Amino acid sequence: MNLRDKLRGLLVRVYARRVEGHLDHAQVPKHIGVIMDGNRRWAKAAGSTTAQGHQAGADKIEEFLGWCAETDVKVVTLWLFSTDNFGRPQEELVPLLGIIEDTVRSLAADGRWRVHHVGALDLLPAGMQRTLKEAEETTANVDGILVNVAIGYGGRQEIADAVRSMLLNAAERGTSMEELAEAVDIDMIGRHLYTRAQPDPDLVIRTSGEQRLSGFMLWQTAHSEYYFCEVFWPAFRKVDFLRALRDYAMRHRRYGG
Repeated sequence: MNLRDKLRGLLVRVYARRVEGHLDHAQVPKHIGVIMDGNRRWAKAAGSTTAQGHQAGADKIEEFLGWCAETDVKVVTLWLFSTDNFGRPQEELVPLLGIIEDTVRSLAADGRWRVHHVGALDLLPAGMQRTLKEAEETTANVDGILVNVAIGYGGRQEIADAVRSMLLNAAERGTSMEELAEAVDIDMIGRHLYTRAQPDPDLVIRTSGEQRLSGFMLWQTAHSEYYFCEVFWPAFRKVDFLRALRDYAMRHRRYGG
């Protein structure tokens, strides 16, 4: 590392401490969703392989959760793998799923996080299904940040699964379609989502400069604030995180009012 890079790093750390010092923890979002975008573009820019880019993105997660713990965030949803990602070439898909499975094991073994899977479990390989179930079971009593690992997740898929669950539940109770139609409301659908009983995200962060939802938590983010960051996910720094929190704290949430 040359002198210029050292000076730049020092200035960034000083600036981060200044931003953190002015952060009002009462204004910190309690639930943050993260669309972790840009692993492949980061790898290309760094002259690395796609798998190395995905691994670098996975390595960033523990650091990110540490920042969240320092600022009193209670729930974090990490979008690790979408239903659309199943369409990627096998030479990328197989290593990526392995990296994600290792990440889930690491999060569960850490001891600081309560791991919960959100997504279509039946679409995932059997080994990953077991890993996710074990992670949930072993961390069920952890008193730390609830970490939703969104794997095999799509917003439309979630709503379809919620409706399916609602219909099956009604059938088991012997409820007629007419009775169900009369009873359906927003709260009922919410009780059948992957994130039932959880608060909706206050803030959603998307890295890499893309400014779209891509189907992330379509139901839950109706009133969420969004923060779009130019940096690729593996290069996401604490100062970028603090800027997102500062930006969120400056907004006036009206919830449609």
